[in-house]
Amino acid sequence: MKEMSIVDQVGHSTIRIECGLPGGKTSIGTGFFYSFKRTTVSHVPVIITNKHVVHEALTGTLVFTLTKSDGTPDYGNTRGFTFDNFSSFWKPHPDDSIDLCAMPIAPIIKRASEQGLKPFFTNLDSNLLPKDSEIEDLKSLEEVTMVGYPNGLWDRVNNLPVFRRGILATSYARDWNGKKEFLIDAACFPGSSGSPVMLVNVGSYKVGATTYIASRVRLLGVLYAGPQHAVTGEVSIVDIPVVQKPISVTAIPTNLGVVIKAHLIEDFDGVFK
Repeated sequence: MKEMSIVDQVGHSTIRIECGLPGGKTSIGTGFFYSFKRTTVSHVPVIITNKHVVHEALTGTLVFTLTKSDGTPDYGNTRGFTFDNFSSFWKPHPDDSIDLCAMPIAPIIKRASEQGLKPFFTNLDSNLLPKDSEIEDLKSLEEVTMVGYPNGLWDRVNNLPVFRRGILATSYARDWNGKKEFLIDAACFPGSSGSPVMLVNVGSYKVGATTYIASRVRLLGVLYAGPQHAVTGEVSIVDIPVVQKPISVTAIPTNLGVVIKAHLIEDFDGVFK
């Protein structure tokens, strides 16, 4: 079996979250697969997203790519799982002020296995979080990658997300406005809520004046909000919307995104213990 490239692995780490809301509305958000307590024999697989993505969701649909007998993704062969009372499946972050939630997916994997199916996805985990020795080197202007479903767009046939590039707009080592957050300069559209923001360097990368001949993947954070410039001149921070609907234009996106630092994901460890 040919080894999957780093970029392909990252592409299979996300999932499109489609929610049915009160009043017959629908919303789209992004989730990604994460693994807790991984050992050589066991781990707790979950999907991570923002709380506002699944808030009040009456139904939810998750579409998985299936796996071939050789362990590779069977592109075009998918299976969707739909849940009633979808919002109840998600565990909120233990800090109410953090817009993150997690859904255990072991029951989905078991349900699929009983049908003779094996979903294909790649888990992110704590090994991809920036190490303390790396954080001070993550300055503004570092190139970052955001993976998700902006405006609900995706490769429907192959069940794959959209990659976006941007830069760190603030220093990762500093907490923006005193919160465990940072800013990115990237276009953040509806459907991007819950997108992982990552360093994805293939083949080489630079730290200061030093070039390293190696690949690097780090999970920096989770997109959840973005500043908008109101026509009155007021600037406010709002959640990245998940519902697409016709509205009068009263605010202009600033192409900035507010990102929750990834190490806060590990706070769920106690929740699933």
